[in-house]
Amino acid sequence: MTVDPSLAVSGAEWQIQPVEATAPTGESGSSFGSMLGDSIEALAKTQNDASAQAQALATGQASDPTAVVMAVERAQLSMQLAGQIRTKAVEAAQEIFHTQV
Repeated sequence: MTVDPSLAVSGAEWQIQPVEATAPTGESGSSFGSMLGDSIEALAKTQNDASAQAQALATGQASDPTAVVMAVERAQLSMQLAGQIRTKAVEAAQEIFHTQV
């Protein structure tokens, strides 16, 4: 059985980028805050892209329905991941607040 090469997963969105260490600055929360803000912006961009592609498919303007499905699935998975990260962060904060010293 041979695999159709058109189904191969490729592209920049499938590449794992290396994590670069940042030099510590005087402001301890600035790098985390900017990282969180960038992540939320990327999530919003993913959602907007999926919405635009779905609308294009509904109006008959999309030429590749599989790209639309991929964009919508990517947006759904991104939102699920963001929800799980939020839940874990809330649980961690609650655990910290319940810790007795």
